Amino acid sequence: MDKIYITGHKNPDLDSVASAIAYARLKNSIDSENDYIPICCGSLNKQSKYVLSTIGIKSPIMVKNVLPKVANIAKRDIITLDVNDPVYKAIKELDGHNLSIIPVFENAVDFKGIVSIHEITDFLINENLGTRPLYRFRIDNFSQVLPGYFYRTGLREFLAPIMIGAMTYDMSVERTTSLKEGKPLIIVGMREKIIQYAVDQQFPAIILTGIKEDISLNIDFSSYQGTVFISKADTAETVRLLRLSAPVSDIISKNYPVLQTGDNFEDAKKHFVNSEYRGLAVFEKKRFAGIVTRRCFIEKPQQKLILVDHNELDHSIDGANQAKILEIIDHHRLGAERTNEPIYIFAKPVGCTCTVIYQLYKLAGMEIPSDIAKLMLSAILSDTVMLKSPTTTEEDHQAISGLADIASCDWLEWGKEIFAKTATLRSVPPLEIVETDFKIYEQGKFKIGIGQVETLTLEDFNEMKEQFLDTLQEVCTRQ
Repeated sequence: MDKIYITGHKNPDLDSVASAIAYARLKNSIDSENDYIPICCGSLNKQSKYVLSTIGIKSPIMVKNVLPKVANIAKRDIITLDVNDPVYKAIKELDGHNLSIIPVFENAVDFKGIVSIHEITDFLINENLGTRPLYRFRIDNFSQVLPGYFYRTGLREFLAPIMIGAMTYDMSVERTTSLKEGKPLIIVGMREKIIQYAVDQQFPAIILTGIKEDISLNIDFSSYQGTVFISKADTAETVRLLRLSAPVSDIISKNYPVLQTGDNFEDAKKHFVNSEYRGLAVFEKKRFAGIVTRRCFIEKPQQKLILVDHNELDHSIDGANQAKILEIIDHHRLGAERTNEPIYIFAKPVGCTCTVIYQLYKLAGMEIPSDIAKLMLSAILSDTVMLKSPTTTEEDHQAISGLADIASCDWLEWGKEIFAKTATLRSVPPLEIVETDFKIYEQGKFKIGIGQVETLTLEDFNEMKEQFLDTLQEVCTRQ
């Protein structure tokens, strides 16, 4: 299911906010295969907050931009490992599923690091260089890497070198007593004298090879505190597999860079190009949120977007020019950008976008919920200044009548309440008034900024005039 954002313009007025909410409710009613989410890309004005609070509708979530982010490409449904899983399992998963990295956890929730082909290679190289290596053995891993069964169990975990009991008894004793690394885990066939010696010396584990399941061992294990495992593999194969029983905690990469879900896609891509990593863990603050690999950056993701109450990308949410525009629902002049694919546009020269959305509910044959009806009614009353604006049309009159009936609302009294509570020029900071429904247009080499606010009276305008002029100059200089 895709998340599709529905957004009004920057510096949103009530129509912009109400249109996003109302159209999202309609789209979710007729399309169950996608999730339509109303958003706003600027702070709500006083009027919008009052209307939403009074009706009891939750404000749209604030989204500052829809630029591609790491969150858009992070893989969350992934294979993971536990710190105690054998290296053998990591190799099988990396190879069998053609993976770049595998995240490693403790108790399924505590992220500990990553394993990739680099860590596997380092492990295999290091064990073949220098002195005899010490291995961390967890006996729970024996049965995961070796075909066979436990004859008896001892310590759950220990460090030991590996020794093969293929020499004569005297030579085996001489070699084991000379080991500086400590008592070994011994891999041996049915050589009872050597086995008994390993028992007497309390070797941490004895792996027996070439023994049938029904054989009776003529060995006194009564005082032995170690582990005996019967391997069905031959000695050479047992040695190979046993080396890979070491827990992945011994090889995971802990000093690794990580990405955050909010990191910019392009910045993260550059980081990968200039690094040796095949994949990285992604976090949302301190919580693990998935992984990304080099393949994730082949194609730039696009947030799916529906524009309401505007159609020019300069007036839209930051990053809209990199998003995939699906629809435009509007009542302004058309200045839409060129698109790569055909899109759905429903625009009419009426007083308010919510009038258009009211008609779309009718065309879809969908019932309008009473709270949405009152919200759209509020937006039309605001945009048309209670049907007094010169932009008001007969279709706005029809929409107000229909929505008022659905909401069981006296539209005239409700309109007076909205404006009385929110439209006094003295009650709102001048900067908020200037930047309400503020849009920037370019005409040739000139940039023109226009904001508008609806008010029922201009009685207090003269005493505010100088403050407005100062604020206009401030905005002009800043822009």
